[in-house]
Amino acid sequence: MFTRMLLFCGLCVAAASATAMTIYKSTDANGVVSYSDFPTSKNSKLFIFRDGMVEHLERQVRLIIMKKNGVHSVYVRNDLYAPVEVELSFAGVKNASGAPGRTIRSVIPLRSSVRLAQLKANNAGRPLAYVPKFKYSLGDPSGPTVGYRYPLPWRGGPFRISQGANGPYSHFGPKGRYAIDIAMPEGTPIIAARDGVVVKTENRQSGRGTDASGNFVRVLHDDGTMGVYLHLKKGSVCVREGQRVKVGSALALSGNTGNSTGPHLHFVVQRNTGLGLVSIPYQFNQPVSALPNFALGKQ
Repeated sequence: MFTRMLLFCGLCVAAASATAMTIYKSTDANGVVSYSDFPTSKNSKLFIFRDGMVEHLERQVRLIIMKKNGVHSVYVRNDLYAPVEVELSFAGVKNASGAPGRTIRSVIPLRSSVRLAQLKANNAGRPLAYVPKFKYSLGDPSGPTVGYRYPLPWRGGPFRISQGANGPYSHFGPKGRYAIDIAMPEGTPIIAARDGVVVKTENRQSGRGTDASGNFVRVLHDDGTMGVYLHLKKGSVCVREGQRVKVGSALALSGNTGNSTGPHLHFVVQRNTGLGLVSIPYQFNQPVSALPNFALGKQ
Protein backbone atom coordinates (compact mmCIF):
# COMPACT_ATOMS: atom_id res chain seq x y z
CA MET A 1 0.00 0.00 0.00
CA PHE A 2 2.84 2.40 0.85
CA THR A 3 4.34 1.85 -2.60
CA ARG A 4 1.02 2.69 -4.22
CA MET A 5 0.69 5.84 -2.13
CA LEU A 6 4.19 7.01 -3.02
CA LEU A 7 3.52 6.38 -6.70
CA PHE A 8 0.31 8.35 -6.34
CA CYS A 9 2.35 11.17 -4.76
CA GLY A 10 4.43 11.30 -7.92
CA LEU A 11 1.31 11.56 -10.06
CA CYS A 12 0.03 14.47 -8.02
CA VAL A 13 3.31 16.38 -8.19
CA ALA A 14 3.60 15.85 -11.93
CA ALA A 15 0.09 16.97 -12.74
CA ALA A 16 -0.16 20.06 -14.88
CA SER A 17 -3.68 21.08 -13.90
CA ALA A 18 -3.98 23.81 -11.28
CA THR A 19 -7.55 22.95 -10.37
CA ALA A 20 -8.16 19.22 -10.56
CA MET A 21 -6.82 15.96 -11.90
CA THR A 22 -8.43 13.11 -13.82
CA ILE A 23 -7.56 9.86 -12.04
CA TYR A 24 -8.20 6.27 -13.13
CA LYS A 25 -8.39 3.39 -10.67
CA SER A 26 -7.35 -0.11 -11.78
CA THR A 27 -7.29 -3.49 -10.05
CA ASP A 28 -5.07 -6.27 -11.42
CA ALA A 29 -5.59 -10.04 -11.26
CA ASN A 30 -3.96 -10.17 -7.82
CA GLY A 31 -6.28 -7.54 -6.42
CA VAL A 32 -3.61 -4.82 -6.33
CA VAL A 33 -5.11 -1.37 -6.76
CA SER A 34 -3.24 1.34 -8.68
CA TYR A 35 -4.01 4.90 -9.75
CA SER A 36 -2.94 6.70 -12.92
CA ASP A 37 -3.77 9.79 -14.95
CA PHE A 38 -4.68 7.54 -17.93
CA PRO A 39 -6.48 4.16 -18.26
CA THR A 40 -3.94 1.35 -17.81
CA SER A 41 -6.29 -1.58 -18.55
CA LYS A 42 -9.78 -2.45 -19.70
CA ASN A 43 -11.03 -2.46 -16.12
CA SER A 44 -9.74 1.05 -15.40
CA LYS A 45 -12.49 3.22 -13.95
CA LEU A 46 -12.66 6.95 -13.58
CA PHE A 47 -12.06 7.81 -9.92
CA ILE A 48 -14.23 10.78 -8.96
CA PHE A 49 -13.00 12.88 -6.06
CA ARG A 50 -15.58 15.00 -4.30
CA ASP A 51 -13.82 17.66 -2.26
CA GLY A 52 -16.82 17.85 0.06
CA MET A 53 -15.53 18.73 3.51
CA VAL A 54 -18.99 19.46 4.85
CA GLU A 55 -19.84 19.21 8.52
CA HIS A 56 -23.56 19.00 9.19
CA LEU A 57 -24.30 21.46 11.97
CA GLU A 58 -28.03 21.91 11.36
CA ARG A 59 -28.95 20.31 14.68
CA GLN A 60 -26.43 22.39 16.61
CA VAL A 61 -26.89 25.83 15.01
CA ARG A 62 -30.56 26.68 14.64
CA LEU A 63 -32.85 29.61 13.94
CA ILE A 64 -35.67 29.60 16.51
CA ILE A 65 -38.79 31.77 16.21
CA MET A 66 -40.92 32.19 19.34
CA LYS A 67 -44.44 33.50 18.69
CA LYS A 68 -46.60 35.11 21.39
CA ASN A 69 -49.39 37.71 21.27
CA GLY A 70 -48.56 38.89 17.76
CA VAL A 71 -44.83 39.22 18.52
CA HIS A 72 -42.25 37.01 16.82
CA SER A 73 -38.90 36.84 18.62
CA VAL A 74 -36.10 35.49 16.41
CA TYR A 75 -33.24 33.72 18.17
CA VAL A 76 -30.14 31.83 17.09
CA ARG A 77 -29.25 28.84 19.23
CA ASN A 78 -25.64 27.64 19.16
CA ASP A 79 -25.07 24.29 20.86
CA LEU A 80 -21.47 23.93 19.65
CA TYR A 81 -18.37 24.25 21.81
CA ALA A 82 -17.21 27.07 19.54
CA PRO A 83 -18.59 30.45 18.46
CA VAL A 84 -20.41 30.75 15.15
CA GLU A 85 -20.76 33.74 12.87
CA VAL A 86 -24.29 34.21 11.56
CA GLU A 87 -26.01 36.34 8.93
CA LEU A 88 -29.73 37.04 9.10
CA SER A 89 -32.03 39.04 6.82
CA PHE A 90 -35.75 39.16 6.06
CA ALA A 91 -37.55 39.18 2.72
CA GLY A 92 -41.21 39.51 1.79
CA VAL A 93 -42.08 41.38 5.00
CA LYS A 94 -45.79 42.20 5.31
CA ASN A 95 -47.83 43.45 8.25
CA ALA A 96 -44.73 43.54 10.44
CA SER A 97 -42.63 46.20 12.10
CA GLY A 98 -39.24 45.68 13.69
CA ALA A 99 -37.69 43.75 10.80
CA PRO A 100 -34.17 45.11 10.31
CA GLY A 101 -33.70 47.05 7.10
CA ARG A 102 -30.24 45.63 6.57
CA THR A 103 -28.56 42.27 7.01
CA ILE A 104 -27.60 41.37 10.58
CA ARG A 105 -24.18 39.87 11.14
CA SER A 106 -23.29 38.64 14.60
CA VAL A 107 -21.06 36.16 16.41
CA ILE A 108 -23.00 33.82 18.68
CA PRO A 109 -20.92 32.57 21.63
CA LEU A 110 -20.54 28.87 22.27
CA ARG A 111 -23.43 27.08 23.99
CA SER A 112 -25.71 30.11 23.95
CA SER A 113 -28.94 31.55 22.55
CA VAL A 114 -29.11 35.15 21.31
CA ARG A 115 -32.14 37.14 20.14
CA LEU A 116 -31.36 38.96 16.91
CA ALA A 117 -34.73 40.45 15.98
CA GLN A 118 -38.28 40.99 17.21
CA LEU A 119 -41.17 41.54 14.81
CA LYS A 120 -44.60 42.86 15.75
CA ALA A 121 -47.85 42.79 13.80
CA ASN A 122 -48.98 46.18 12.50
CA ASN A 123 -52.54 44.89 12.35
CA ALA A 124 -53.24 42.55 15.25
CA GLY A 125 -56.05 40.88 13.32
CA ARG A 126 -53.82 39.74 10.49
CA PRO A 127 -50.86 37.35 10.46
CA LEU A 128 -47.26 38.47 10.03
CA ALA A 129 -45.58 37.50 6.77
CA TYR A 130 -41.81 37.29 6.21
CA VAL A 131 -39.13 34.93 4.97
CA PRO A 132 -35.98 34.74 7.11
CA LYS A 133 -32.70 34.12 5.26
CA PHE A 134 -30.12 32.54 7.54
CA LYS A 135 -26.46 31.65 7.00
CA TYR A 136 -23.75 30.66 9.45
CA SER A 137 -20.13 29.61 9.63
CA LEU A 138 -18.14 27.95 12.37
CA GLY A 139 -15.73 30.24 14.21
CA ASP A 140 -15.18 33.91 15.01
CA PRO A 141 -13.48 35.89 12.20
CA SER A 142 -12.25 38.66 14.52
CA GLY A 143 -8.83 38.76 16.09
CA PRO A 144 -5.35 38.08 14.72
CA THR A 145 -3.94 34.63 14.12
CA VAL A 146 -1.08 33.88 16.52
CA GLY A 147 2.12 32.55 14.95
CA TYR A 148 2.61 28.88 15.79
CA ARG A 149 4.83 26.07 14.56
CA TYR A 150 3.04 22.73 14.69
CA PRO A 151 4.56 19.56 16.14
CA LEU A 152 3.94 16.48 14.01
CA PRO A 153 0.37 15.28 14.69
CA TRP A 154 1.28 11.58 14.79
CA ARG A 155 3.55 9.12 16.58
CA GLY A 156 5.87 6.86 14.65
CA GLY A 157 7.33 7.08 11.20
CA PRO A 158 9.17 8.42 9.39
CA PHE A 159 6.37 8.83 6.86
CA ARG A 160 6.15 10.54 3.52
CA ILE A 161 3.79 13.00 1.91
CA SER A 162 1.24 11.71 -0.57
CA GLN A 163 -0.14 15.17 -1.43
CA GLY A 164 1.00 18.60 -0.30
CA ALA A 165 -0.23 22.17 -0.28
CA ASN A 166 -1.92 23.24 -3.53
CA GLY A 167 -1.96 19.60 -4.61
CA PRO A 168 -3.88 19.27 -7.91
CA TYR A 169 -5.72 16.11 -6.89
CA SER A 170 -7.84 17.62 -4.11
CA HIS A 171 -5.97 20.41 -2.29
CA PHE A 172 -7.18 23.24 -4.50
CA GLY A 173 -10.37 24.51 -2.82
CA PRO A 174 -10.51 27.24 -0.16
CA LYS A 175 -11.01 24.77 2.70
CA GLY A 176 -8.08 22.53 1.81
CA ARG A 177 -5.54 24.52 -0.18
CA TYR A 178 -2.79 24.22 2.46
CA ALA A 179 -3.70 20.74 3.71
CA ILE A 180 -1.22 17.87 3.67
CA ASP A 181 -1.76 14.15 3.26
CA ILE A 182 0.73 11.87 5.00
CA ALA A 183 0.77 8.23 3.91
CA MET A 184 0.96 6.04 7.00
CA PRO A 185 -0.20 2.57 8.06
CA GLU A 186 -3.77 2.32 9.30
CA GLY A 187 -3.78 2.41 13.09
CA THR A 188 -0.98 4.98 13.51
CA PRO A 189 -1.60 7.06 16.69
CA ILE A 190 -2.85 10.56 15.84
CA ILE A 191 -2.19 13.24 18.47
CA ALA A 192 -3.11 16.87 19.01
CA ALA A 193 -0.62 19.26 17.43
CA ARG A 194 -1.89 22.22 19.46
CA ASP A 195 -3.85 22.92 22.65
CA GLY A 196 -7.55 23.50 22.17
CA VAL A 197 -11.14 22.34 22.59
CA VAL A 198 -12.67 19.51 20.58
CA VAL A 199 -15.53 21.04 18.58
CA LYS A 200 -16.72 18.25 16.32
CA THR A 201 -16.02 14.55 15.79
CA GLU A 202 -17.17 11.74 13.54
CA ASN A 203 -16.38 8.16 14.52
CA ARG A 204 -18.87 5.83 12.81
CA GLN A 205 -18.00 5.85 9.12
CA SER A 206 -16.73 2.74 7.34
CA GLY A 207 -14.84 2.90 4.06
CA ARG A 208 -15.90 5.64 1.66
CA GLY A 209 -19.25 6.04 3.38
CA THR A 210 -21.34 9.14 2.77
CA ASP A 211 -18.91 11.84 3.99
CA ALA A 212 -15.80 12.67 1.98
CA SER A 213 -13.96 13.57 5.20
CA GLY A 214 -14.44 10.11 6.70
CA ASN A 215 -14.04 10.06 10.46
CA PHE A 216 -12.44 13.22 11.83
CA VAL A 217 -11.64 15.40 14.85
CA ARG A 218 -11.85 19.22 14.77
CA VAL A 219 -10.02 21.17 17.49
CA LEU A 220 -10.54 24.90 18.14
CA HIS A 221 -7.35 26.71 19.18
CA ASP A 222 -7.24 29.72 21.49
CA ASP A 223 -6.59 32.18 18.63
CA GLY A 224 -9.69 31.05 16.70
CA THR A 225 -7.90 28.78 14.23
CA MET A 226 -8.88 25.11 14.01
CA GLY A 227 -6.88 21.98 13.34
CA VAL A 228 -8.74 19.20 11.55
CA TYR A 229 -7.58 15.57 11.42
CA LEU A 230 -9.39 13.51 8.74
CA HIS A 231 -9.84 9.97 7.35
CA LEU A 232 -9.50 8.37 10.80
CA LYS A 233 -10.15 4.73 11.61
CA LYS A 234 -13.72 3.81 12.50
CA GLY A 235 -14.30 3.62 16.26
CA SER A 236 -10.84 4.97 17.12
CA VAL A 237 -11.73 8.56 18.08
CA CYS A 238 -11.07 8.77 21.83
CA VAL A 239 -12.04 12.40 22.57
CA ARG A 240 -15.47 13.98 22.97
CA GLU A 241 -16.92 17.30 21.90
CA GLY A 242 -16.21 19.95 24.53
CA GLN A 243 -13.09 18.20 25.81
CA ARG A 244 -9.92 20.26 26.33
CA VAL A 245 -6.82 18.68 24.78
CA LYS A 246 -3.12 19.47 25.11
CA VAL A 247 -0.29 19.05 22.63
CA GLY A 248 0.39 15.33 22.38
CA SER A 249 -3.05 14.24 23.61
CA ALA A 250 -4.30 11.10 21.90
CA LEU A 251 -7.11 11.84 19.43
CA ALA A 252 -7.61 8.72 17.31
CA LEU A 253 -5.88 6.27 14.95
CA SER A 254 -5.18 6.93 11.30
CA GLY A 255 -7.43 5.19 8.81
CA ASN A 256 -8.66 4.99 5.25
CA THR A 257 -12.22 6.36 5.49
CA GLY A 258 -14.08 8.84 3.32
CA ASN A 259 -12.71 9.97 -0.02
CA SER A 260 -9.33 8.36 0.51
CA THR A 261 -7.12 6.54 -1.99
CA GLY A 262 -5.20 4.72 0.76
CA PRO A 263 -4.32 4.87 4.46
CA HIS A 264 -3.22 8.38 5.36
CA LEU A 265 -3.79 11.39 7.60
CA HIS A 266 -5.18 14.58 6.09
CA PHE A 267 -4.23 17.51 8.35
CA VAL A 268 -5.41 21.05 7.72
CA VAL A 269 -5.53 24.30 9.69
CA GLN A 270 -8.54 26.53 9.06
CA ARG A 271 -10.14 29.71 10.29
CA ASN A 272 -13.28 31.71 9.58
CA THR A 273 -12.39 34.72 7.45
CA GLY A 274 -15.97 35.99 7.15
CA LEU A 275 -18.87 33.56 6.84
CA GLY A 276 -16.59 30.87 5.53
CA LEU A 277 -13.80 28.55 6.62
CA VAL A 278 -10.55 28.63 4.65
CA SER A 279 -7.31 26.74 5.07
CA ILE A 280 -4.33 28.83 6.12
CA PRO A 281 -0.58 28.24 5.71
CA TYR A 282 1.33 26.63 8.58
CA GLN A 283 4.75 25.21 9.37
CA PHE A 284 5.99 22.26 11.39
CA ASN A 285 8.37 22.88 14.29
CA GLN A 286 10.94 20.38 13.03
CA PRO A 287 12.32 19.24 9.68
CA VAL A 288 10.44 16.34 8.13
CA SER A 289 12.28 14.21 5.62
CA ALA A 290 10.99 14.56 2.04
CA LEU A 291 8.25 17.02 3.00
CA PRO A 292 7.89 20.44 1.37
CA ASN A 293 7.49 23.75 3.17
CA PHE A 294 3.70 23.83 3.25
CA ALA A 295 3.49 27.43 4.44
CA LEU A 296 5.09 28.50 1.15
CA GLY A 297 3.03 26.08 -0.92
CA LYS A 298 6.08 24.41 -2.43
CA GLN A 299 5.82 20.93 -3.89
